[in-house]
Amino acid sequence: MPRSPDAWTAVRGRPTAFLTSVWPWRSLGYLLSTVPIGVLTLVVLGVVVGLGVLTAVLVIGLLLLANVPLVTTVVGELERARLRLVLPSVPARAASLRERVRTWRTLPVAWPEIGYAALLATVLWVVDAVVLTFALTVPVVLVLAPALVEMDAVEVAGWRIDSGAEAWPAVGVGVLAAVGAAYLVTALASGQAALTRQLLDPPEARLVEAVDRLRRSRAGLVDAFEAERRRIERDLHDGAQQRLVALTMALGQAELSLVQGPALAQVQKAHRLAEEALEDLRATVRGIHPQVLTDHGLAAAIAELADRCAVPVRTDLHLSGRLSAPIETAAYFLVSEALTNVARHAEAQSVQVHAWVVDGELTVTVVDDGRGGADPARGTGLAGLAARVEAIDGTLEVSSPPGGPTTVRMTCPA
Repeated sequence: MPRSPDAWTAVRGRPTAFLTSVWPWRSLGYLLSTVPIGVLTLVVLGVVVGLGVLTAVLVIGLLLLANVPLVTTVVGELERARLRLVLPSVPARAASLRERVRTWRTLPVAWPEIGYAALLATVLWVVDAVVLTFALTVPVVLVLAPALVEMDAVEVAGWRIDSGAEAWPAVGVGVLAAVGAAYLVTALASGQAALTRQLLDPPEARLVEAVDRLRRSRAGLVDAFEAERRRIERDLHDGAQQRLVALTMALGQAELSLVQGPALAQVQKAHRLAEEALEDLRATVRGIHPQVLTDHGLAAAIAELADRCAVPVRTDLHLSGRLSAPIETAAYFLVSEALTNVARHAEAQSVQVHAWVVDGELTVTVVDDGRGGADPARGTGLAGLAARVEAIDGTLEVSSPPGGPTTVRMTCPA
């Protein structure tokens, strides 16, 4: 990989070191490949558009013209791939060429791609061909002038060389011309690549793609976090919990073998503390990742939360079938956090939990008749839930005026 991020940065940063880098050759390859691609684009578009116009009175002509976006789509994807010759930092598109070609009929017409294909077919390849002709032939002819002049007089850009005495100074001029050609070719390739990227991937499109990558990355982090939660739950369930169970059994056996006295009282106290620690650990394990959610789904998990809540809870759930694991997990912990807050802070007499799926969207609402005043900005619980819901493209709304009621609503694609 070149040290400089792109060809133009290499020219501006270290102009002398640039000559010994790969950038002049990459720029030359970019311009050289433009010529055949431009000619091919001109031929294909000319045939498709020409035949389409000539047969426009027939249905076949309209069908041919309808395929112009397909041609420009292929050209656009090919040009985006070629950009990496001089702009390696250009990120790859999320959709491959095969996917775009397969679904091009369902996509809106990409007018920038059509405009760029027309520009490539009529202007860009012509400019590149002219520049390359002079950039390559002039230095080569001047450097080879001592050999060429033996066969016939050499004329380059109005300079006529008739003898060997005139040919040897031309070699030095040819070397200087090669250096100048390297800068010229790189400058033209960089400018053309910048224009291509501006037309095919405008800043707005790049911003949308960056946001999409960020969303996928955030969803990946949430999935990794859930996997880690499950691992911790398994470790606690299969490790620490089993050891506490064994401890309580050992203390129970010790109670049976002791007579009444101070030693028995101490063992009974230790047995009671071990059972309390085991119950706390089981509650922690359920809080990390409830098994009922994995085995029976969101409705059963919410019903279990309602049964354990210290405040009476009425559930109204309309959930047919299972949802995806991230959505069920987010909804579960929303209800769990909301009911915990009600029991600790709301001073409520009752809570209602509603959940339904309509038109492919899940809505979960928790409403209590407490004193209100809940503020997500003052605690990490609701703020963390908001981040979890946003990671699955959902929204979290909290309404809690002083005096109540408090409503926590989550909506997300189901």
